[in-house]
Amino acid sequence: MQTKTHPPETFRQRLYEIIYQSDTRVGRLFDQFLIGVIVLSLMVVILDSVESISSLHHVQLLTLEWLFTGIFTIEYLARLYATKEKLRYATSFFGIIDLLAVLPTYLALIFPELHALIDVRVLRLIRIFRVFKLTAYVSEYTYLANALKASRRKILVFLSVVMIVVMLMGSLMYVIEGPKNGFTSIPVGIYWAITTMTTVGFGDITPKTDLGRLLSSVMMLMGWGTLAVPTGIVTSEVSYQSRGLLAHHACPKCEKHDLKETDKFCSECGHDLSGGHGATPDHPAT
Repeated sequence: MQTKTHPPETFRQRLYEIIYQSDTRVGRLFDQFLIGVIVLSLMVVILDSVESISSLHHVQLLTLEWLFTGIFTIEYLARLYATKEKLRYATSFFGIIDLLAVLPTYLALIFPELHALIDVRVLRLIRIFRVFKLTAYVSEYTYLANALKASRRKILVFLSVVMIVVMLMGSLMYVIEGPKNGFTSIPVGIYWAITTMTTVGFGDITPKTDLGRLLSSVMMLMGWGTLAVPTGIVTSEVSYQSRGLLAHHACPKCEKHDLKETDKFCSECGHDLSGGHGATPDHPAT
């Protein structure tokens, strides 16, 4: 009986499995390490923004910042090297976030005049984008992202109805209250309608007439039901995702994403996803 031999795994393929495959033991350890580094780097950025702490521990914080920047730089280059679709990764959401995680530190080094112009506040703000890197390593974020994507049409329809309502109510309040009561234009009335419907109620603009107060009460009652609609839409989709009906695995050979957990072979290249070595779609095990 002739057994099928498999070519040895290359370094790039192994690196791809570690970085992009979170369902393996090494992949999970890699993700957990990066989560810890991201959280620590965010703490450094936050502490550096406190003047009393920054003045006393500036050197230590700067050293840690360069350490984290070096780690993120190596990670970014490794991701570019491991994937076959380099341009697709570089222009993707996570690719841009990975670049923003390292860019500010190098910008401050290359353009020192930025320190005098903006006191590095803008660069510190960009570093906060590192928090979005966490979404790449937690599977629950994937469920939420897929749920939002699947329910985007329902949410858009809901938002369009809400916009019609606030425009109508805002226009009515402009007619009813008028400039003498603070409603100087229709956009101001729409602003009032949005803050009232979302139950925020800043109180900077309030109706003075009885009819205006009646309309405001209706808007408040509508706000309760309005906030519950998108929550129910997304919750039902998240429940659907969590049952595993839409998995998010990737093929280690051709890197095709969105494969189902029940798939035994990749629909793109036919690679064996079960981990076995004796069967392929074209060469069944003997």
